[in-house]
Amino acid sequence: MSVITIVGAAFSNKSSVIQELANSSQYRPLAIDDIISKAVTTSGMAESKIVAAFSSKTSVFNRFTHEKERSVAHLRLALASLMSDDYFLIPGPVGFLIPEKISHVLRVCLVAELKFRIAEAMSREGIAEKNALQQIKQQDEDLSAWLKMLNKGEDPWAANLYDIVIPMDKTSVADATALILSKAASDVVAKTAHSEESLADFLLAAQVDVKLVQEGHNVVVDAHKGAITLTINKNVLMLARLEEDLKSIVEKVAGVTSVTTKIGEGFYQHDIYRRYDFEMPSKVLLVDDERDFVQTLSERLIMRDMGSAVAYDGESALSMIRDEEPEVMILDLRMPGIDGIEVLRQVKTTNPDIEVIVLTGHGTEKDKDLCMELGAFAFLQKPVDIQVLSKTLMSANEKVQSRKS
Repeated sequence: MSVITIVGAAFSNKSSVIQELANSSQYRPLAIDDIISKAVTTSGMAESKIVAAFSSKTSVFNRFTHEKERSVAHLRLALASLMSDDYFLIPGPVGFLIPEKISHVLRVCLVAELKFRIAEAMSREGIAEKNALQQIKQQDEDLSAWLKMLNKGEDPWAANLYDIVIPMDKTSVADATALILSKAASDVVAKTAHSEESLADFLLAAQVDVKLVQEGHNVVVDAHKGAITLTINKNVLMLARLEEDLKSIVEKVAGVTSVTTKIGEGFYQHDIYRRYDFEMPSKVLLVDDERDFVQTLSERLIMRDMGSAVAYDGESALSMIRDEEPEVMILDLRMPGIDGIEVLRQVKTTNPDIEVIVLTGHGTEKDKDLCMELGAFAFLQKPVDIQVLSKTLMSANEKVQSRKS
């Protein structure tokens, strides 16, 4: 009654093996879409944000929003909630979320030489060799980044991550299926009372992790029969206060009998623990060609727990808007290339929900009237008092968040 997880290199016949397993056994594939859907429900986050957790690309705003970490916590909870049934077949990288101590999981990896994979991609997708190689490299990079985020190394094909590694360029789908089923029937991966307890621990740890993430904390959570251990891997100035805060949150989770905190290996590195404040602006794009000014402004906002990224011209700003989805923009008017007026016009046409604060040292009353007519949230003149700017930012952010809710 084991669970099977299958990680496959891109274009290594993983889908065919999964289909054959489903057709010839009691194993039922657990669709990644079902896991993502459940994570969307518990998190309230957009599906695109949950899906983005599997990508090697990380938003420049993530160190303020922690969207990837929040997504992973809710994916882990979704998976733990769905794993109560037997004979599950879990495809893809989500299987790496399952703790090693759950012993009734057979971890399978399907690999193949690059030449075989390129040929498969060209045949299956009808694409050129160059495009096939590009797709394969991107999927490999995504998987490597996912592993690194989970602190499991960076090599997706490391043998120690799996119970079986099958070379699909040398093995037929039928033979691979037969091998997997024979190993899954072994007593080594049979469900036991101990592995069922570990599964319950997994669910409780996931519930605690989500609760902490919702409160803006990011620590490593482990559970054992109701006893929770929290590992702090970043330095913190007031450790005792943090430990007290963590315990007060976790003790309220149903099923928790005790809470212990400890510091991990990363505690002594130069990385300061930061509790995320969900009410503060976290996706602010600063657009100004005066580099010293905009970098200083960014630093001052970060000191106030406001997350910001910087663009030095209109073209870069528009590109970042397409890729990063900022919520508030602070925009200069006089810039080389596309000026602030044109940036404002395009932003309000393509992304009207972005609130734009114009901050300029050369604006006229005519400029102000035009900007407000185009949809700017506010029009401020340089030099600006940081308190005034912060208050304006908070108001713009409140408008964004109220619209979302």
